[in-house]
Amino acid sequence: MTQGFSHVDDAGRPQMVDITRKDVTLRTATARCRIELPPETLARLRDADFRVGKGPVIDTAIIAATQAVKRTHELIPFCHALPIERCRVIIECTSDSALEIECEVSARARTGVEMEALTGAAVAALTVYDMCKSLGHAMTIGGLRVLAKRGGTRDFDEAQT
Repeated sequence: MTQGFSHVDDAGRPQMVDITRKDVTLRTATARCRIELPPETLARLRDADFRVGKGPVIDTAIIAATQAVKRTHELIPFCHALPIERCRVIIECTSDSALEIECEVSARARTGVEMEALTGAAVAALTVYDMCKSLGHAMTIGGLRVLAKRGGTRDFDEAQT
């Protein structure tokens, strides 16, 4: 390993982390991001029960997030394919101009599920953008972060930092 980077071998070449010696444990992670929309756009969505010409925005974003969680290893080069056992996606209006997206993922595995939770939250936000762009492009996606993780060598909880 070169200078503490786990995805680089001694010769400086990229590599997948060897997890064969790790124990299988329950791993969970929760990620969150936010999509900001103009207040008038969000008001139009609310008035339409979050349906647009392409279909139900929230339901479609939840399905997209779930698909993304299960396919994270196909998108991020050194992620391991994991046996996802739980994926919960919650999308809520938190103001007159924002939706908060939270994605919680669980698996019994040798490595964590943070990347899966992050990918799920991000793809849900991208799906909302895609479905709502006919109402205007003045949307921003941000604040993508891991809120908490459990299992493995160390736990993390943003609320405790």
